[in-house]
Amino acid sequence: MAETFLLDIAQRVVEKIAHLSVEEARLAFNVESHLRKLKETLSRIKAAVLLDAERQQHQNEKLRLSMWKLRDIFYDAEDVIDDFKCEAVRKQVVNHPNITFKVRFLASCSLPLSFSLKMGHKIEVINQRLNELAIEWDNFNLGQGTDNRHVFNRETHSFVNSKDVIGRDVDKENIIDLLMKPSEGLDVPVIPMVGIGGIGKTTLTRLVYNDNRVNRHFPLKIWICVSEEFDLTRLLKLMIHSINKGEQSDNSTVEALQTCLRSLLNDKKFLLVLDDVWNENQARWIELRDLLRSMGGLSQSKIIVTTRSLKVASIMSSIRPYELKVLPHEDCLILFTKWAFNDGDDRQYPNLTRIGEEIVKKCKGVPLVVRTLGSLLFMKTDESDWISVRDNEIWKLEHAENEILPVLKLSYNHLPSHLQRCFAVMSLYKKDSIYYSDKVIQFWMANGLLEHSKQKQEWVDVGGRYLNELLSRCLIQKETDYALGFTFKMHDLIHDLALDVSQKECKTVNSQSYVIDENVRHLSFCDDKLLKVPQDLKKLKNVRTVFVHELSTESKTIHESLINLCVSKFKYLRALHLRCSPLTALPNSIGTLKHLRDLDVTGCRNIQKLPSSFYKLRSLQTLRMYGIPLMQLPVSMESLIELRYLEITIKAKHLKETWLRCWTSLQYLGLFECDNLECLPEGMQYLTSLRRLVLFGC
Repeated sequence: MAETFLLDIAQRVVEKIAHLSVEEARLAFNVESHLRKLKETLSRIKAAVLLDAERQQHQNEKLRLSMWKLRDIFYDAEDVIDDFKCEAVRKQVVNHPNITFKVRFLASCSLPLSFSLKMGHKIEVINQRLNELAIEWDNFNLGQGTDNRHVFNRETHSFVNSKDVIGRDVDKENIIDLLMKPSEGLDVPVIPMVGIGGIGKTTLTRLVYNDNRVNRHFPLKIWICVSEEFDLTRLLKLMIHSINKGEQSDNSTVEALQTCLRSLLNDKKFLLVLDDVWNENQARWIELRDLLRSMGGLSQSKIIVTTRSLKVASIMSSIRPYELKVLPHEDCLILFTKWAFNDGDDRQYPNLTRIGEEIVKKCKGVPLVVRTLGSLLFMKTDESDWISVRDNEIWKLEHAENEILPVLKLSYNHLPSHLQRCFAVMSLYKKDSIYYSDKVIQFWMANGLLEHSKQKQEWVDVGGRYLNELLSRCLIQKETDYALGFTFKMHDLIHDLALDVSQKECKTVNSQSYVIDENVRHLSFCDDKLLKVPQDLKKLKNVRTVFVHELSTESKTIHESLINLCVSKFKYLRALHLRCSPLTALPNSIGTLKHLRDLDVTGCRNIQKLPSSFYKLRSLQTLRMYGIPLMQLPVSMESLIELRYLEITIKAKHLKETWLRCWTSLQYLGLFECDNLECLPEGMQYLTSLRRLVLFGC
């Protein structure tokens, strides 16, 4: 289910054209008509068309291939727009009054006329490619239907066989206790239950709904599967349908429906279950709530809401949501055995049972995954089948037999388009990673994934808003707060979802996976068994991200070969992470990466000095060099005027004031293990954007 992210890429390109700075616009003076035409073409590509294409691509091979062509054109357009930014920054450096490093000779390297002619030609070619593809797209007849995104129809019911439910007794008692408690003046007694897809919210609610104590306490029970359409007319019809035991209502107007429901409720105490709620429109909930309140008996009644969103829970209730946790490992083993074997058969296959224990570990306590993998293996006694399930990622299992990802993908489909791409690229991090909010935001920023804020927020604040949105939707889990933000984790199942949707955008290369799709834009190398550079790398040229982590530190050769190839081939790199690499030097060709914005060489302790071309990385926004024992920063670093985030380790006694006069965009300065540092430099007042200064081990 690889996504192309066409809508978000197109929107980002249009934004960038619209937000060209004065200097960038001046550079574009000879290509204004080409740029205007590009912007108009991109703006005309309607969201409905792109969303319809995303929906139909899985059934139409020609459309799918055409979408990848369009994605490449969008990316090429973004690279050209970024070229204006890079050139504008270069000119700023050349003309900067506080830069003492002799870079004035650079002024002649790119004459305004030759630059604009070159850019004009590139934009003209992009416009021609778009026009040619438009003819092809006309034949697909897109955007004619409704704007639905891969809707996965899901209906739930109230029946449950309690013998099939394992490990939820404590949760069941907790919810029943909440139901039996007096409402204590609560306006509307709503109990929200929150958790990721597949965690068992609906199953637990069924257990509660069918308990004898609940039956005695509530004379009337109503079960509604709300799903994606929170429409008052529909919900009233479903409630009447539930009370009348399946008999349909002939009424069609809201007035007639509410009159009918009022007569059925008749001040009775009731339990209402609203299962699988996605609605984040408060007005729609208030409309239903007020109608129920007007019917009497609501203060003694209770409503259970199940949802994947903390925001939904906060809209519908003032009490703290009941957050359903994963099942303990022992309960998962019992559940898996129940689904994988006939009663008692597990004792006949001790070898399969051992493999089954390892399969259960990868389920990470999610009952839906345990049940699905168990049922996939039911009646299969060949060890190879079990080993295949154990060793394969969940997202690679056959979709025909796998209901896990369609359930999870509902959460992804409900994300706004700009958040979908931000979520997808998080698949580059290793499973079970601890994510640091500031690092993730800087990575997003480097790749231009953050939208321009209408409130003129700082990029870091926009990124913080994105992360809070992912938190509220239970796609990430907060761990601890720290000075620059917070750490968080992503459940393995959610990570599998990210891997699935980003298949053609991101690639994690390991010793079992050397094949790399030519469409890939982001690469992650994270396997200490990787002993050679994949040949497919040489075919790529438009990669924007390279993460190198957890490769064998004993083999300097693989690191050098990999980094030299990436730096020489990928001229549009935005992010390069080489944490704890055994490299003794960065290649001098790194200076050709004029688009590079995020460089992390933390812990590369064998590097003694920076290459002479380092000053050419003028687009750098984030530079982490914690643990590189530099004697002093080179004077040429004055030219890094876009720096926002800097971590360094130096052995000198003083930092020079001249750098500070040039780093007026710097928001964070971290000085780590600077053992000889005697004082902060004069001129700290020049860091007018500084938000935080960290001194550690100095």
